[in-house]
Amino acid sequence: MNSSSTASAEVGLRLVVPDRTTVPLLATLEYAADDPYAIRVAFHVGDDDPVEWIFARELLTVGVVRRVGDGDVQVWPADDVRDRSLNLSLSSPFGTAHFEAPLTPLTDFLNRTYEIVAAGRESDFIDIEAELDDLLWHS
Repeated sequence: MNSSSTASAEVGLRLVVPDRTTVPLLATLEYAADDPYAIRVAFHVGDDDPVEWIFARELLTVGVVRRVGDGDVQVWPADDVRDRSLNLSLSSPFGTAHFEAPLTPLTDFLNRTYEIVAAGRESDFIDIEAELDDLLWHS
């Protein structure tokens, strides 16, 4: 991957546990023009392999200004506007996790993704023929 078609960032997050204390951890965010709708996030938890999630770039973008998400991934800004953080809730059959992330590094990362692929231009970066061939080949 060349740097003009990808973006990545390491962001320090806080895992919010039930008693409202937080546990710091690191996440790596990745974006690539060849998958223009998706953000990949790897949560680094101790010495284990990272826990990876993929979700829509638009979900993070909208979550900066208002609560969004119906299901496994929900994103919303902090209740206090002075608290420059973003909330991220992830649910799976194995449990639920709530993270708080600093807003500035996330918005910097998102801005870089929109420099790579502008909003509304995502379909220009998808090879529909190759995707259809892949679907038909595996069916």
